[in-house]
Amino acid sequence: MLACRTLERDTILVLRRHIIEMRWQALALCCLTAIPPWAVAQSSEESPPSATEKWNLFEDETFAPLTLGAGAFNAAVSQAANSTPKYGRGFWPAYPERFGSAAADIASQNFFGDFLLASAFHEDSRYTRQGPEHKLWARVGYAISRSVITHSDAGETTFNASNVLGTAMSAALSNAYYPPASRTASAATINWATSVAGSGFAHLLPEFWPDFHAWMKRHLR
Repeated sequence: MLACRTLERDTILVLRRHIIEMRWQALALCCLTAIPPWAVAQSSEESPPSATEKWNLFEDETFAPLTLGAGAFNAAVSQAANSTPKYGRGFWPAYPERFGSAAADIASQNFFGDFLLASAFHEDSRYTRQGPEHKLWARVGYAISRSVITHSDAGETTFNASNVLGTAMSAALSNAYYPPASRTASAATINWATSVAGSGFAHLLPEFWPDFHAWMKRHLR
């Protein structure tokens, strides 16, 4: 009986720690996994990007200055929470190692999701905005759902395999450079889950930023 209670307590503690890590990592992804203008389609009727244009999208997203800021912020959140990847609490060399891992995570997610799998599955990884003619919560739900739903190159609504599988491939690849303590199935699963969730919440920025920008222009003249 005592052994069962101890096992139950340890399991709860592990789950609680994983939930906290997911919350921190999701916060980092939501704050700084921003989508640049060239990754947003103004209408679902736009011509789908070619394989070359998908490669260019990957390059533009990955090598933009924002990527360095996202990597630095994600590393800082991981450092503060001592979450995956577990390089330790000391600033040196833990923080630079976390920064390198965060930048590699972003680059691999962009490569697999925006180029390789988007080309293989003929999917358009760009975000298509709904706009203010739709209701607020419908737009919120739509934006978040785009992490698992997208348009094919033919313009049809389809499962977002390039994002869901691309983030899974990125999480698996992270085992090549994460420290041994973070090379576990649970760590890879959390990495994948927070990446998929973060990509959905990140769509709120291109969905609502034009509205906010227009409001600012009207009220700050």
